[in-house]
Amino acid sequence: MSAAVDRTFAALADPIRRRAVELLGERPRSAGELAGDLGLAPPAMSRHLRTLKEGGLVEDGHPDFDARVRIYSLKDGATDGLKRWLAETEALWMHQLAAFKRHVEGSIEDEE
Repeated sequence: MSAAVDRTFAALADPIRRRAVELLGERPRSAGELAGDLGLAPPAMSRHLRTLKEGGLVEDGHPDFDARVRIYSLKDGATDGLKRWLAETEALWMHQLAAFKRHVEGSIEDEE
């Protein structure tokens, strides 16, 4: 597993951060708006957003009208590595389970 996938899993390990990702999936938001929606104090929200940024899931920018405000949004392609890993893992499991099924079915036929 790549370091990027590890960081993504680590960032998504917390239910608050998963909920923040869900909210950002609806639309970009400020840190204060996210904190209010999640019932968190601003410093706690800041820590969660920092972790999501380090995990490569979110990015921030400033609106043209106010450089003091940061608006957070989901980063395009942020989960591509995770999706690839999941697809590869699913294929491995499917292959292993198919081989196990053939083995079990072969053992049953041998007993008959």
